[in-house]
Amino acid sequence: MNCELLATCSALGYLEGDIYHKEADCLESVKDLIRYLRHEDDTRDVRQQLGAGQIVQNDLLPIIIQHGQDKPLFDACIRLMVNLTQPSMLCFGKVPDDPVFRHHFLEVTAHLQAYKEAFASERVFGILSEILYNLLQLDWEQRQEEDTLLIERILLLVRNVLHVPADPCEEKKVDDDASVHDRLLWAIHMSGFDDLVKFLASAQSEQQWSMHVLEIISLMFRDQTPEALVSAGQARSAEEKQRDSQELEALREKEHAAKRSRTFQRGTRHSRFGGSFVVQGLKSIADKDVIYHRKVNNFKNYTHDTGKAVRRVPKRNRQAQECKDKRRSALNVRLFLREFCVDFLENCYNRLMYLVKESLIREQTQQHDETYYLWALSFFMAFNRGNGFRADLVSETMSIRAFHFIERNITNYYEMILTDKKEATSWSRRMHLALKAYQELLLTVNEMDRSQDESIRQSSSVIKSNIFYLMEYREIFLTLLRKYDETSQPQSYLKDLVESTHLFLRMLEHFCQGRKNLMVQKKKVKRKRSRGERKSSAPDTSPEALEETWKVVEEELKATGFQLSEALTESIVPFDATSETPLEEQRTEAMVRVQDALLARLGPEALGLLRAAREVWPEGDVFGSADVEPEEELELLKQILKANLPRSSPPEPVMEDEDDGAELEEEELESVQVSESEFNFLDFIKRFANPSIVRPYLLLLNSYSKNTPHTNHCIARMLHRLAVNLKMDALLYQLSVFNLFNKILSDPAAAAYKELVTFAKYVLNRFFSVAAKNNKAYIELLFWKNVGAAREMTEGYTKDGEGKKPTWTEEEEEELRKLFEDHRHSEVPDIVETLLPLLSNSNRNRRQVVMQLVHMGLVDNAKELKKQKKGTRIVLWTEEQEQELEMLFEEYKDSDDVLGNILKKLTAKRSRARVVDKMLSMGLVSERRELYKKRSRSTQGKRSGEGMTEEEFLEGLTQGFPDNPMDRDDEDEEEDESEESEEEEEEEEEEEQEREKSQNGGRRSQSLHSPVERRADIGSMVYALQQEGLSGPMLWLQNCLNRTAEDREEDGVSQAVPLVPLTEANEEAMENKSFRKLLRKLGIRAPANEQETFWRITAKISASQLRSAAAALSPREEEPKGDEEQDGSRSPTVESQEEEQQQEEEEEVSSEQRTHALRALLLARKRKQHTSEQTAPVSDFTPVEDTDITTERSQEKTSTKRSRSRVLDDDEDNEEDSTTAVKIDPNGDVDSDREDISAPVKRRRKMVLIDEEEDED
Repeated sequence: MNCELLATCSALGYLEGDIYHKEADCLESVKDLIRYLRHEDDTRDVRQQLGAGQIVQNDLLPIIIQHGQDKPLFDACIRLMVNLTQPSMLCFGKVPDDPVFRHHFLEVTAHLQAYKEAFASERVFGILSEILYNLLQLDWEQRQEEDTLLIERILLLVRNVLHVPADPCEEKKVDDDASVHDRLLWAIHMSGFDDLVKFLASAQSEQQWSMHVLEIISLMFRDQTPEALVSAGQARSAEEKQRDSQELEALREKEHAAKRSRTFQRGTRHSRFGGSFVVQGLKSIADKDVIYHRKVNNFKNYTHDTGKAVRRVPKRNRQAQECKDKRRSALNVRLFLREFCVDFLENCYNRLMYLVKESLIREQTQQHDETYYLWALSFFMAFNRGNGFRADLVSETMSIRAFHFIERNITNYYEMILTDKKEATSWSRRMHLALKAYQELLLTVNEMDRSQDESIRQSSSVIKSNIFYLMEYREIFLTLLRKYDETSQPQSYLKDLVESTHLFLRMLEHFCQGRKNLMVQKKKVKRKRSRGERKSSAPDTSPEALEETWKVVEEELKATGFQLSEALTESIVPFDATSETPLEEQRTEAMVRVQDALLARLGPEALGLLRAAREVWPEGDVFGSADVEPEEELELLKQILKANLPRSSPPEPVMEDEDDGAELEEEELESVQVSESEFNFLDFIKRFANPSIVRPYLLLLNSYSKNTPHTNHCIARMLHRLAVNLKMDALLYQLSVFNLFNKILSDPAAAAYKELVTFAKYVLNRFFSVAAKNNKAYIELLFWKNVGAAREMTEGYTKDGEGKKPTWTEEEEEELRKLFEDHRHSEVPDIVETLLPLLSNSNRNRRQVVMQLVHMGLVDNAKELKKQKKGTRIVLWTEEQEQELEMLFEEYKDSDDVLGNILKKLTAKRSRARVVDKMLSMGLVSERRELYKKRSRSTQGKRSGEGMTEEEFLEGLTQGFPDNPMDRDDEDEEEDESEESEEEEEEEEEEEQEREKSQNGGRRSQSLHSPVERRADIGSMVYALQQEGLSGPMLWLQNCLNRTAEDREEDGVSQAVPLVPLTEANEEAMENKSFRKLLRKLGIRAPANEQETFWRITAKISASQLRSAAAALSPREEEPKGDEEQDGSRSPTVESQEEEQQQEEEEEVSSEQRTHALRALLLARKRKQHTSEQTAPVSDFTPVEDTDITTERSQEKTSTKRSRSRVLDDDEDNEEDSTTAVKIDPNGDVDSDREDISAPVKRRRKMVLIDEEEDED
């Protein structure tokens, strides 16, 4: 020992018998030792010398036992012992690879083990418990900072001592014998320290120690298993006795088989000479047969590898080592720990786990502290299951949040295994902990299903519906099996993974059996081109390119008259107020920004930035004088564009910024599309039919003799699902698998593995039946097979050339090259479409031609030949186009849809966003809202209700007011998104135009002009519901059916569509029994389980059936008269004129009248619901064309009079038809249907006018 250390240790005092005599400067000596430890070297020499001198055993522990009342000395000794008992892993950072440092590491560990044995004393923990108890008695007002530090140091000291690993070579203890750790636990129990730990875990005022308490508890139970503690002190159950007898029977059979084999190996007659034999048919190294020089009895064990050196397995390919086995402690220790678990579950578990979880989420803990949480969750929940399950004791960790927390940690650990290769073993251990916690959650949910309490079973059903619904929880076991790596993950991990997968599949199968259709969430990742790719290319600064850019910018600025929109002016800020760069130094940067805007051909932005910079930096006229003319500004911009400005190299960005940029780019590259689909359990099992998933099962099956019966059952059940249920037994046709089956079948204890033996015989019989038909089956045994290869092996191989891509002959390639060279410089819009009809092989499609051109090197990639959409390349505006735009604006500026009419008439098709921006820059409009579509009901078209549902009527009213900020934001966001990509703009534009056409014209024509027959079986139900006042919900249902039919016709894909009622009337209708009966008649499915809320239009109903059902919901009308049938002979020309006149009349009603109409309609509904009779007073102000009808309606009181008014409405319609052009259609039935549908809506309009007069009165 170092002389200074020796002198300091001698100054502490001396031990005489059981009495320790301290020196006068004992306190200073302890502080000197703390200073020495602070300055020790990398070999931890001070720590090793103090350990060799047994300073803890001979000095520090006697001091705190006999001089505990000396508070400063006690505090200093505790500080020193906390430092000395620090784990060796923390001292060295990791297990050293260097032999010298490895020796020092082992020395420190040996000293720690000696400290642990010295601490296993009731006197030591008695004084620690007493001091800690006195400190905890102090209120928080009386507790000083030194007291809080001492509490923490005592807890850390106990944690460090418990953390010291056992030394099995020195202890050599068997089960039920007291080890050093057991004696330490017994000292903790006898001193009452365990009660203080439980108090700290449950006391509300001591929640700051929650993480320390959890660490101490986890280290106390380090060598224990929940099953061993549950059975402590209890008689063995019949199941345990049967399991033990089976194990003994298997061992007995193996012993008898070994005896028999030894008997057969002995010859009947002793021979001093072994003899020599020639083995015919077995070649040696030479061409001759093998000569065997041993006894014939041992020949069956002969191999060519006999006598060869064992091949060394590389370190990176070795299997991961198992953690040390659990041992059974002494009975009194197990009984004490069992009582501790019971008290802890009843009083502390929920509160402590909540506090620890909050600390983990808020990142208030140290690294890897979540492992203690995962261990506690799995251990105590397993103990609760075995010790008379009570769900309320573990309610804190039985939630979806717990599943999510563990799933997130499993994903994180797996990613770290891939990235941190050096610490892969540590990460795999943490992953194993998380997996066991996940398995315990599933076992607890399964136990809740068996509970007698209905509420607990209901909670279990809710939890299962959530974990089965989300894709992350369903596919976690698929991912873990597929990514299993035996070099970093031990076999115990694989065992738990297989058992957890078996449990999950069994629960999922049982959950699906009681439900006809289970809806689950499905996610798809769509990849998009990021914006960063386009921005990465630097602009061309050659003189020719600059001249071309200037021409474009000059034309754009002259076209706008140097006038900027208010929005553009307000959005430009020429400097960064938050930057640390002084304002004067940012002037050059502002000049560079102007140049960048010019290079990007953003003339208005560059001009706005120039004017804003002039206001900030007016001195020197750098950005022009205050009274500069437009022509001078133009010349100044030209100089800035062509100037060689000093561009300061951007500072090296912080790593966080780079990470943020990368994340943003990745977000743009990938977008997750979430959808719902019906779950099929058999389809889910098919995903396990993969060699990468089957291999881990067979790897675990290799140790079948060491596995538990439950583990072997889990393996056999999964292989049975694949081979029998899916008929994929060919996946197991592999030589190593058959070798394993042979080992099982020839095992003397095969009777103990009946399930495995039966399955092996089934697979072998199937293989030999296949081998009788397929002469290549034995060769196939050498390879692992996927699903396709397995199917080919059993059903026959595909012929040569089938399924292959079509090849190109040399003549065809030469022909394609010649045609491409002839047309590559032509100005055809799409060269591929030009080449296709010219090819001699007319069976070639566009994709084949494009791929061949890329393969031949004629083009760099397929994107160069991408099919161009309308207007995607039109960016610049010519003077003629600007004049055309201005002329169209003057023509349509008073129409309801200014922008729509302009887009239709424009010669050069452009996106909506481009046209709006151009009109703003030209000053034709001052803001975007002036271009919003003005929706209104016409006097005869929409007013009469032709093709207009109630939802469209209400939607039209809201769209008439563009001042809604939410709508405004949504529209701005759409425009911003459309500006990002020109191709996306055009796709959105075309889709929007098609959608408007289908909504305005297509839907009306489909609902009116297509003769759909009424379903007679539900006609009476429709009429009864109309009499009950459910006409509104009927219209809503009809609209939903029509929209779904349109979507299925357009997309060609059928999916279940939920019916979501958004109004109170529709919600009340969905609760109506008659309305629900009608839904069932139409084939609409009710919610299948607690996962579903809404009724759904099933995917089995075709579009034609949906239209038929929608037609059956139309209100009943009178049969068409003879004069209506005569209308069918009128010419289409007159009908087209009438449609044009009707469109003009549709633009006459103002938004104010629509608002009054909505309000009156709502009032009429309320009166219809609450009263059956009400008198409507006649207003003095009545429209001229409806004066007579209004007077009559004001006198009506009953539903009979309403029907009479309906007849009068029809008479008035006939009068109006006589004064205008009459509609003509070749089909008379269509006209009659049109009038039938329009009548009820006309009646509603007259009711609206009457209610409007009531409001005015």
